[in-house]
This record gives sequence, C-alpha cells and structure tokens, in this order.
Amino acid sequence: MTIYFYIEREKPYGCFSNFSAHGFMLDELYWVTSEHYFQAQKFINTPHLEQVRLANTPKDAANMGRNRSLPLRADWEQIKDDVMRKAVLQKFKTHADIREILLATGNEVLVENSPIDYYWGCGKDGSGKNKLGQILMEVREILRNEGL
Repeated sequence: MTIYFYIEREKPYGCFSNFSAHGFMLDELYWVTSEHYFQAQKFINTPHLEQVRLANTPKDAANMGRNRSLPLRADWEQIKDDVMRKAVLQKFKTHADIREILLATGNEVLVENSPIDYYWGCGKDGSGKNKLGQILMEVREILRNEGL
C-alpha cells in the first residue's frame, strides 16, 4: 500500500508535512516548523536566516525562501536534500507522538501528494521525484535502527 500525505491538517499523516506545527531545536536555535528551518538554510550567515526563522507562518517562510532577490547560497542544489533530511529527522526525534505515526507506517511507501511540486512531491501526474517521501522513509529507518 502507498500512503499519501500533503496538507498538514490531514489526519493522521498531515504531520509528515513540513508545514506541521512540530517545532524543534537545531543548530542552537528553535524552529517552529521544518519548513522554517529548510528555507532559512538557503541564507546561512546572512541576516535573512533569522528573518525566515521568525516568519509568522510556514507559508511565509516558504515565500521568503523562494524569493530570488535574496542571496541564495552557492551550494544549495548540492546540499538541499541533506538539509531537509536533517530537519525531518530532528522533528521526528523531538516529538514522540508523530514518531509513532511514522514508525506505524511499517514499510509502506510514503508519497507527498503535491500537485505542484515535482521535486519534493509526486506532482499532478505522479511523475515527480517524491524526495520528501523518500526522506521520510529514510528517517523512519534511522529511527527504527536507533530503537526510538
């Protein structure tokens, strides 16, 4: 079976969304959502990192992160998957309730059912890379191996 998720309000798998309100400490700072962390890392060592971290909503953080008038770090394309993995892992290590939901998916395939995102999600026609789903499955395996 395949488990599809997308919007953070969808139960029970909405917690897999980067917009879900499951904050965590990472890099000695508190992040309200994994979206805030991910988008802010595009601007490491600039004042824009803190602006994104303090954004009111994950959507605001995403919009700021996608603003190409801001100076995107040169290595972003090479490191973005690792940044996402780090954020998602920390989110699930921090919150036992959603960790249990993730672990309870067993070996099911997880797919971000985003109709607009062909990199992190599956896209409208299912041809997307589903990188977020893949990272969630990797995190699930890491948590299992660590006995969490």
